[in-house]
Amino acid sequence: MLYIACAVLWLLRFALGASIFSFLGVVIWRLPRGESAARGRSHCPACGRTLSAAELVPCLSFLVQGGRCRGCGARIPARDFWLEVLGGGGVCACCAAFGGETARAALTFAVLGILTVVAFMDIDTLEIYDRFPALLLVCGAAAQFVFPGPGLKSRLLGCVIVSLPMLLLALVVPGGFGGGDIKLMFGAGFFLGARLTVVAAFLGILLGGGFGALLLAAKKADRKTRFAFGPFLCIGIAAAMFFGERLADWYIGLL
Repeated sequence: MLYIACAVLWLLRFALGASIFSFLGVVIWRLPRGESAARGRSHCPACGRTLSAAELVPCLSFLVQGGRCRGCGARIPARDFWLEVLGGGGVCACCAAFGGETARAALTFAVLGILTVVAFMDIDTLEIYDRFPALLLVCGAAAQFVFPGPGLKSRLLGCVIVSLPMLLLALVVPGGFGGGDIKLMFGAGFFLGARLTVVAAFLGILLGGGFGALLLAAKKADRKTRFAFGPFLCIGIAAAMFFGERLADWYIGLL
């Protein structure tokens, strides 16, 4: 009986995360198009038909409908499904890592949601809206008061320890980093603190640089080609929240 109750709890956690990320998918779609994410019923982008409640069940609706609109048969992007799966898995990961329904788990999940919106919107538009780094600052301010973590000095240092060198590099090498990337690391630095911000930047730059190198090797890009770097920084930030301390300790142990 205890196992059943535990399974139901994790299923409810997954459903909550999937539902929240389903809404974030609406934000990702509507915001670049100048539409309100809070107003207006969900509708099929292809035929404009208003979706019923049965068509809005996270993950399940996509599977039951075979990934197609019930009205016009247009294909629903698989990304929408995987975004909901990511949200469900994100809640479960936060609860497992930070002790269930705690303030730290909730704030970490909030940051994951912000990073997800940033990453997907950057892929779609090559732009990071200023409001999202600002939201990371808000999360950092909340974290300062609700759970133990980096002190205020570390958080303030985290704001500039990566973003300032990125800014200087962008001034010396035009196009080296976008303004959105710099602001993203500034906001994330206040949440992570200096130590984890360095880890996040290292992972993000390593992944982004590796991706760029693969594009060059495959001759799918040249040195002037722009690609979204924000998603790689977001992956680095997310990894630092969960594994940053262990990675930093491991690296220091090698020295």
